[in-house]
Formats: sequence, structure tokens, C-alpha cells
Amino acid sequence: MTQFMQTSAYAGVTISLVAYGLGAFLKRKFRFGLLNPLLISIIVTILLLIGCNVDYETYNEGAKYLSWLLTPATVCLAIPLYEEWELLKNNAKAVVLGILSGVLTSLVTVLVLSKLMGLSHENYVTLLPKSITTAIGMGVSEELGGYVTITVAVIVITGVLGNIFGELICKLFRIHEPISKGLALGTAAHAIGTAKAMELGEIEGAMSSLSIAVAGILTVIFASVFAGLI
Repeated sequence: MTQFMQTSAYAGVTISLVAYGLGAFLKRKFRFGLLNPLLISIIVTILLLIGCNVDYETYNEGAKYLSWLLTPATVCLAIPLYEEWELLKNNAKAVVLGILSGVLTSLVTVLVLSKLMGLSHENYVTLLPKSITTAIGMGVSEELGGYVTITVAVIVITGVLGNIFGELICKLFRIHEPISKGLALGTAAHAIGTAKAMELGEIEGAMSSLSIAVAGILTVIFASVFAGLI
């Protein structure tokens, strides 16, 4: 296995896909929220790398090809939005205000917690794009002087938590409106949250898809302002 990891150009892709497939299988079989396919694939991949004594750079040489699919995959989320276009137009004000409040809440939360914990400027700006899709968040972090690798990890963790607990939180606060649930999942947990929204329904998925793009744009705009506060 170690030799395969170090010599094959596609070892990283193979391991990533197999690990994700295992996670998807476990989720379908047991239907338990914590068995999130992405979370399982991360854990399995880390264990394999540690067990085979393979460093991240070697693994990423093969896995980097998956990153090329991030942007087109995000663009494809426009399809369910197009199918619910009339619904979007009829609720335009609520949608815009909902996404805007979600973005500002995320940024303010990071600001307050960073001040309370005494984080450095670099650590602070690393966390600012935590709730937007990786394709946009990496660029924001790099532009602001953050640690891009850590930003990616934080974005993934945020998405996984949103995917696992998003539906439960909506139930606890008695949020039943499909548009509200979709906006919340997309704004707070980007593409991974959108995967959950699509499981809940077409309207939830469409609104969540919209939230990814709009929240990403708003975060790019406001993050540069918030970056100067610490």
C-alpha cells in the first residue's frame, strides 16, 4: 500500500473515492446522522495515511485532480435553482435578507470569538470564510493572508456539522418553511449543507444552491472589511 501511494499518480484519487464510497454505504445502511460520507472518508483517509506513513504532499499529488471538479460542481447547483425560479422571484426580499443575515452572523461570530480567544490576525482571517464553499473560501483566505490549508479544513468541518445537525436544529426551533430551511443550510454549511437540503426536498435544495453563490459573494465583500477589525 505504501509503495502504491508513493508511486501511483492516481493513488490519492482512488483512496478518496473508495473512502467516500464506504461512507456513503454506511450512511445508506444505518441511516445515522454522524455517519456522514464526507466525515467517514476524511477519517478513513487520515488513518490510511498514518498507517502507511505517507505525508500529505504525496497523497495530494494524486488527490489534487478532485479539486479541479469543485468549481464546475458548484456551478451545476444552479440547475435546481432554475427549476424553482418563480418561487425565488416571489420571495426575493426574504431570500436576500435571510442570506445577508446569515453571512453577517457568521462573520460577527468569528470576530467575537477571535477577540475573546486572543487569536492573531492570520488565525482570525483564516476562519472568516468558514461558511462558504471551498472554491471561494480558499481564494478569500489567501487574499487576506490566512492559512489556506486550515481554512479548507474549517470549511469542511463546518459543512459536515451543518449536514449532520442542520435538520435537527430546524426541528428544535420549529422551522418548517422549506425556503427558510434551504437558506439556512446553504448559508451556514455551503455545498455539504446543500446536499442535506436536497435530501429534504426540491425547494430546500434550490434555495440552498442559491445561498452558496450569494453567500460566497457577500462574504468576499464583507470579509475584507472584517479583516481590518483585528
